[in-house]
Amino acid sequence: MKRRDFLATAAATGASLWLPKSFAQAPPGASPRTYRNLLILVELKGGNDGLNTVIPYADPAYRTLRKNIGIKREQMIQLDDRTALHPSLQTLMPLWQDKQLAIVQGVSYPQPNLSHFRSIEIWDTASRSDEYLREGWLTRAFEKAPVPATFAADGVVIGSAEMGPLANGARAIALVNPTQFVSASRLATPVSLHERNPELEHILDVENDIVKAADKLRPAVNGAARGGQFQLKTAFAPGAFGASIKTAMQVLAACDTRDGQPKAGQGIAVIRLTLNGFDTHQNQPGQQAALLKQLADGFASMRSALIELGRWDSTLVMTYAEFGRRPRENESNGTDHGTVAPHFVMGGRVRGGLYGAAPELARLDGNGNLPVGVDFRQLYATVLGPWWGLDTGSILHQRFEPLPLLRV
Repeated sequence: MKRRDFLATAAATGASLWLPKSFAQAPPGASPRTYRNLLILVELKGGNDGLNTVIPYADPAYRTLRKNIGIKREQMIQLDDRTALHPSLQTLMPLWQDKQLAIVQGVSYPQPNLSHFRSIEIWDTASRSDEYLREGWLTRAFEKAPVPATFAADGVVIGSAEMGPLANGARAIALVNPTQFVSASRLATPVSLHERNPELEHILDVENDIVKAADKLRPAVNGAARGGQFQLKTAFAPGAFGASIKTAMQVLAACDTRDGQPKAGQGIAVIRLTLNGFDTHQNQPGQQAALLKQLADGFASMRSALIELGRWDSTLVMTYAEFGRRPRENESNGTDHGTVAPHFVMGGRVRGGLYGAAPELARLDGNGNLPVGVDFRQLYATVLGPWWGLDTGSILHQRFEPLPLLRV
């Protein structure tokens, strides 16, 4: 049984944990300062329609391309003389007005792939469209600059069995259902197999470390399942996404590092959440409106909880997805797979505003898609460089210019 097969099997248990061989002990000189800044990733699974999220209302082609599903002018939330937000994003406006919300437009990559599976693999591994990598981009980051051994885990994935950017090596814990905490140790291999197959020795050693990491986070997860061992005053939005955010905040409370010197079992570098349902090929208006409301309300409660925990200024929240949607609506009142999309970045140290390339609907390519304005790896470079202080080139395999999204 190869290690990668073991990890794939562990992911199927519903809540899986694993770590790389190099993580058992952080190398001499590894600094805990690097990861005192938390990253929260929010996957908009299925590919969100950007043109009805961040709307170029001043472009007359918007109405031409979207006669049926276009947002009415009187319903939009105006940001400036060209751009507006979907009305379901109203609860984001305090963040926008406080200049703690950045919107990066035109995000994709050269020669974009429009397959759900391949494109999210490209985003998760930060590869080129013609390159195939196994490790997630965060896994590579933590291999180059390990998270301190005192931290409870490299990351926690909530609401999905897919490890995504933490795949194949990160010490990451997956909670598919926040009320269930299943340790990968339940897949333990009998000792007799271990004796017959020395290749399993490292797998079993890794498994022991996994159990220890699970035990560090178990109180937070169990507390969240009981309604909150760590009492927060924040009122969380209803629904699965709201529950995932609540669980994330409970886990964070259990791993608090505000004193700057995490004790054993404290600290976490990444939390990843997933909001499903954005593959809106038909009947998009109602479906997307409900999803964007969940996102906005969830972000509002997340901000309140992070402020309550004293972590707002040390947290960066960023959305991502496999792709956007085509500018022209289809015949089913929906949109098909497209290239670029806008993404949201928020936090107490975010320099709010509009970034990237605003959509130019007169410049569609031969397939009816918008050209790429910002390479998604520039977002990752912003996390790796300015946020964490890491060498972006060695992790992303080439240099990408960080975006000016952060205050000094």
